[in-house]
This record gives sequence, structure tokens and C-alpha cells, in this order.
Amino acid sequence: MANDIVLEVSNLTKKYGDFTAVNNLSLKVARGEIFGLLGHNGAGKSTTSECILGTKKFEGGKISLLQMNPARDRKKLFQKVGVQLQESNYQDKIKVKEICEMTGALYENPADYKNILKDFKLYDKRNNFVSDLSGGQKQKLSVLLALIPNPEIVFLDELTTGLDVKARRDIWGYLKKLKNKGISIFLTSHYMDEVEYLCDRICILKDGNMVISNTVENVIKSSGKERLEDAYLYYTGEEELEYESI
Repeated sequence: MANDIVLEVSNLTKKYGDFTAVNNLSLKVARGEIFGLLGHNGAGKSTTSECILGTKKFEGGKISLLQMNPARDRKKLFQKVGVQLQESNYQDKIKVKEICEMTGALYENPADYKNILKDFKLYDKRNNFVSDLSGGQKQKLSVLLALIPNPEIVFLDELTTGLDVKARRDIWGYLKKLKNKGISIFLTSHYMDEVEYLCDRICILKDGNMVISNTVENVIKSSGKERLEDAYLYYTGEEELEYESI
């Protein structure tokens, strides 16, 4: 069973001075699982992801990513991990196919970017400058680039922000295909319909602490609510705030 765990976080603690951003967090992600990390802005999601990826040092705990140490084995992990950032900046006057080719050249066994462009309905834009793409198309491109490494696990941050309903559904369907191929997906999202559709399990953070971690179904059930959105508000304490503001 241990070989089926691609990510294990044990008692992670990250501080900034006297402020504890992540407090004693433990979680596991299995091969072929879609795992959602949820929480309000400032809850510790980004810090957790950065520690997992080895880009931030932390004060306590242990992280194993693909049975490697992210800080020590970043070069090896680079070939096996895909990362999509919420905000991506591209150089001026670079075409879609050029940035895909440049990205693919960084990896030993890249996926065929042309096929992913077709899946993402961007193939007709391959000769366009990235700067000429719409906001939604740029967002799709940032997700696409995270998949070019042929990763064993991919980290996605607010992956469908700015996309219309059809484009969101297209990406959801593609991620389900990746899951069926045994690729693990670690995502953060504020869209509860997205989380409910995609995720096998979720972890909700509040002020750096895990509030609950379980399957989507069990999180909803244990909250006494009927929808994930209401369960999320219940567990983060935002339910009362929402009603107080009306």
C-alpha cells in the first residue's frame, strides 16, 4: 500500500516569525486520486503547496513526494511533477506552440503538446501569440503547460478561474481522464461545484489548521448539510459571517 501513496505530509508546521501559517498538518494522496485543499484566502493553502514542492523551508514535520524529499531531490522531482500557477507571466511575442515546445524541451519524456492543445480546444491558436489569447485561453494554457512533463502528480491552483461553463467542463473531463491513467492531482479551488465533481477527498484548512479531511460525501454528511458549499461555510466558520452581512 505504501507504494500507492504519492504524497505524504506528516505534522507540517510553517511559521513566519511568531505567526503560524500551517500548524501540524498531516495528509496523504494516493496514486490516481484527485485531492482538494480548501480554505479561505490566508488559510495556509499556498504555503502548504510551496512546502510540498520544496520552494519553502519549514520548521517542523516531514514531506515525502513520490517517495523523495522535495527540498533535497528537486531536480529529480522536476521531471515527474507538473505545476500550474494561478498567475503566469509570459514573455512578449512568443507563440503558443513555441512556449509548448520550450516547455517540452525541459523534460526527458514530455507529452505531445499538440494532442493536449486539441483536448483543450487550443490547437487552432497554436500559431497565435500568447499575448493575443483571451484571459480564459491563457488560463487553459497554464493548465496545459503543467501537463507537458507527463507528470505522475500535478498541482493545480484555481485551475478554471475565468473560464466559461463549457471550458470548465472540458478541463474537468480531461482531468478525469488523467485520473483514470493513474495520475494524481492536487488542487486548490474556491469553486465548490468543481471540487464536488472532481475530488475524491478534500482537506479544509482554517487559520493553518486542518478542520476536517475526508471524502466529499462524508464531509457533507458530517456537517449536517446537503451541499458541499454549505458544508465548507460551516467548517470554516464563514456561515455565520455570510448571514451577518445580509
